Amino acid sequence: MEGIKKIAEDIIEFLSVPVFSIGETNITLWALSYLIFLLWLLYLLTSKMNKVIVYKLLAKSKIELGVRIAVGTILRYVILTVGFIIILQTVGINLSSITILLGALGIGIGFGLQNITNNFVSGLIILFERPIKVGDRIEVAGVAGDVIKVSMRATTIVTNDNISIIVPNSEFISSTVINWSHTDRKVRFNYPVGVSYIEDPQKVKKILIEVASDNPGVLKDPKPDVLFTEYADSALMFNLRVWTNDYIDRPGVLKSQLYFEIFKRFKENNIEIPFPQRDIHIKEMPKFNS
Repeated sequence: MEGIKKIAEDIIEFLSVPVFSIGETNITLWALSYLIFLLWLLYLLTSKMNKVIVYKLLAKSKIELGVRIAVGTILRYVILTVGFIIILQTVGINLSSITILLGALGIGIGFGLQNITNNFVSGLIILFERPIKVGDRIEVAGVAGDVIKVSMRATTIVTNDNISIIVPNSEFISSTVINWSHTDRKVRFNYPVGVSYIEDPQKVKKILIEVASDNPGVLKDPKPDVLFTEYADSALMFNLRVWTNDYIDRPGVLKSQLYFEIFKRFKENNIEIPFPQRDIHIKEMPKFNS
C-alpha cells in the first residue's frame, strides 16, 4: 500500500508542475489536461445539440432547412464562446490577465482571417436568404454544376465530369450567380437551325416541331415552338425553343439528340442544310507601257 501511495503522490506532484504562466496564473499539466478534456467535451456536446435543434426541434416547424441550419450554427458558436470563457475561469485562468494579449492577438487574427470571416458571413447570408440550395444547378465564376453541400465557409459543386469544386461562399455574394433551378427545374433551351433559301419556312417549322415533340426529354407543356429569326448570308435561320426538366444539367446531350434527329429528318425530306459560300472574282490588272 505504501508503494502505491508513493506512486500516486509522485504522479500528483508531476501533474502539479507548472508548464507555463499566463499573467499571474501558473498552468500545470493537470490544468492543461483538464482544459483540453473540457474543450473536447464542449465541442462534442454542441455538435450533438446542433443536430437536435436543426433536425428534430425546428423540423416540426415550417422553417426552411437553410434557416434552421443557420439558427443552429449561430446558437452553437454562441454556446462555444460562452462555454470557452467559463471553462477558462473553471481551470483558474484569470481572463483579466490575458485581455491585452487577446486584444493584440485578435487584431493580428482579424487581418489574417479577413477572407475566412468574409466567407463565414457569406455562408450565413446564403443559409438565411437561400439564393442557392442543395440540388440546384448553378453557374458561378466560370464553374457549372450541381450543389451537393453548403457549409459555413464554402459550397461544394459537382460538375458533369464528376469533379468536386469547392467554391468560397463570398463568390455567391459578390459575383453574378446563374441558378437554373432557383424556383423550379423547368428551363427553356434555344437551338439555332439554318436551312437553304430555297426551302419552305413552314415545312421547316413543321419538321422541327415534330422532332422536338417526339423527344422524351422535351416537355409537352409548355409546347416547343420555332421562331424565324434571320435572313443570314447563306441561310434562313430558325430558333428551336424547347422546355425540359430532365436535361437541365445536360443541355449539350439534349442538343445532340435533337440535332441528330433534325439532320435525319431533313435528309428524308430533302431539306438542304447550307454551308458558307463565297464567290471570288479575279480581275486582270491593266498593263502599262514602260
